[in-house]
Amino acid sequence: MQRLTLAIAALALSACATKDQNRIEEIGSTPLRDLNIAKVEIPPILRDAVDNPYQLPADRSCPALLAQVNELDEELGPDLDTPEEELDRMDASRKALGSAATGALQKTVEGAIPFRGWLRKLSGAERRSRKAQAAVLAGQVRRGYLRGVMAANSCQKA
Repeated sequence: MQRLTLAIAALALSACATKDQNRIEEIGSTPLRDLNIAKVEIPPILRDAVDNPYQLPADRSCPALLAQVNELDEELGPDLDTPEEELDRMDASRKALGSAATGALQKTVEGAIPFRGWLRKLSGAERRSRKAQAAVLAGQVRRGYLRGVMAANSCQKA
C-alpha cells in the first residue's frame, strides 16, 4: 500500500514546477532533519522579523515599504487577501494537486520512522522546528505591520 501511495504521489508530482521539486527534496530529507543532521536555515528577513516585528523601517517611502512586503511575500507566499486575479487559476489547481500529493508523500516518509516524536525531542529537531515556525509567524506579523504602515501613508500596492 505504501508503494502505491508513493507511486501515485510521484506521478502527481512529476508535472509540478521547481518549487514542488524543492518540496520533494525537503520531504526526502525529513529523516535527516528528524535526527537534527540536516538543518533548515531561517532566511535573514524572517530572522529580522523575529527580532523586532514592529520596528519602523528607516526608509518609509512607499516603494521601500512595498519592496519589503514583496520580499516577505517571496518567503511566505501570497497573503490571505491576495486578489484572485493575481493568482492564476491553473496554477492554483496545480498547487492543490501538488500539495495533496506532497502531503501524502510527507506522511508516508514520517510514518516510516519509528518513535519519530521521541527522536525529534532527543535530537533537538523539535526545538529547531518550533523556532522555524515562530520565524514564519513573525514574518506574517511583520508583513501585516508593514502593510498597515503603507495604508497609514496612503501607499498604493502595485
